Amino acid sequence: MDKVTAHISMLSPQQIDVVHANTLKLLATTGIRVDSKRARDLFVDATGFPATDDRIRIPNDLVEYAIKSSPAKIDLFDRTGVAAFTLGNPQQSGTIFGIGVTNSWYQNPENDKIEVFTRRHLTQATLLGHSLSSYDVVSTPGVIQEPGLEHPEVVATLEMLANTTKPLVALISNPTEFTIMLDLLEHLHGDLSDAPFLIPYFNPITPLVINEDTSDKLFSTIERGLPFIYSSYGMSGATAPITAGGTLVLLNAELLAGLVLAQLIQPGTPVILGSLPAVFDMKNMISAYTSQTMLLNLACSEMMAHYGIPHSGSSGSGSGWGPDLLASGTLWMNHLINTLAQVNLAPFVGGNFDSLAFSPSTVIYSNEIIRQVRLFSQGFSLDDSSVGLDTIDEVGPGGNFLMSEQTHKLYLETHEQHSHIWPGYSLDTWLERGSPKADETLREYALDLLDNLTAPIDHDEIIGEGERFLARVKGLDSPSR
Repeated sequence: MDKVTAHISMLSPQQIDVVHANTLKLLATTGIRVDSKRARDLFVDATGFPATDDRIRIPNDLVEYAIKSSPAKIDLFDRTGVAAFTLGNPQQSGTIFGIGVTNSWYQNPENDKIEVFTRRHLTQATLLGHSLSSYDVVSTPGVIQEPGLEHPEVVATLEMLANTTKPLVALISNPTEFTIMLDLLEHLHGDLSDAPFLIPYFNPITPLVINEDTSDKLFSTIERGLPFIYSSYGMSGATAPITAGGTLVLLNAELLAGLVLAQLIQPGTPVILGSLPAVFDMKNMISAYTSQTMLLNLACSEMMAHYGIPHSGSSGSGSGWGPDLLASGTLWMNHLINTLAQVNLAPFVGGNFDSLAFSPSTVIYSNEIIRQVRLFSQGFSLDDSSVGLDTIDEVGPGGNFLMSEQTHKLYLETHEQHSHIWPGYSLDTWLERGSPKADETLREYALDLLDNLTAPIDHDEIIGEGERFLARVKGLDSPSR
């Protein structure tokens, strides 16, 4: 009652009903294409209707069954078995943020030049996510592009495992590599379903296709008792309708179709649903993140809250040319909206140029933004001690509160709200320091932080045993065997 907090929402109960009704109609009439025979057979057995041109129509009652069957909360742990956070609606911990997304390039923090993403970059990115307090998970930061490297996607996960103890979100495109990755983690860690720290991430193909590779990875994940993220990526005007309403219904239908498949494979499977909405910029032939995409992210979070299903949303990556003015607007808007809304998980912070280039400086800048918006979301108190009428009376008209007991007691707490990156220079101090630029200060801060990253104490042990495991896999893959 005495706590004042900010929040944001957009869909009324009636509007949620409209979105859901249109979603059900789309699934029952247009349906989805299911490329995997194994997955298709499950749908056919459940619906009692044959597939036509690999297309499955999903009846309303099957969708409602899947919603009720899916757990409302998912407990995640770090790799040492310590409880990390719980995803669900409502979520007591607020929005969970993570760095990553499968970038092909690396943006050098020294000069913002673009380089091919390598194993060294992946190690640095993971260590960065491990060290920064605003990030709760580390997602696959990039795609290692080194000629001759066997199983690069598996190697990426090995480096993630060795360089952080935080929960991992794994994005692996190749189903064979995905299975090897699960085998590797089981070899190094044991039963992955016991205190799960790994969250695989999957995308269907928009519009309305559950492709075979995604189905294969779903089966492998569910068979091992793991939770996973099932997320739609649609570009309004290209792979999705140009209108926000049409895009919302289409992406929502894809998510519920994936949910149905998961519950048909194994009832009670923990699933995290969400979308990464974008718009297609026809002039520049790129995807873009706009006010409409932010609204769609918010609307998707509210639909998942309505269903009682944990949600994964967008993370603000994509628009910048570096840790610049262009990026900052998107980052601030996204992180603030996510934190004030019902977004449970935002796992992909740190990419620029349409999420193609991983930027350590952007990750560090976002760490400060997330810290600030979390402070903002805490609100303030109106209880008697906070209002402090006695203190105000004691100071009286024309006085000041510099020496009050309340100021002395709470100053350090309020000082924490100031930036950890940029000093609070007055004009005179700024001029005396040679008029430094804000981006130069961020660069210096980032380079100093990157020079002092430390790995978990079991890093060498994990890398060594993981490399031996991969050597055995390579031997099994050899044509001579």
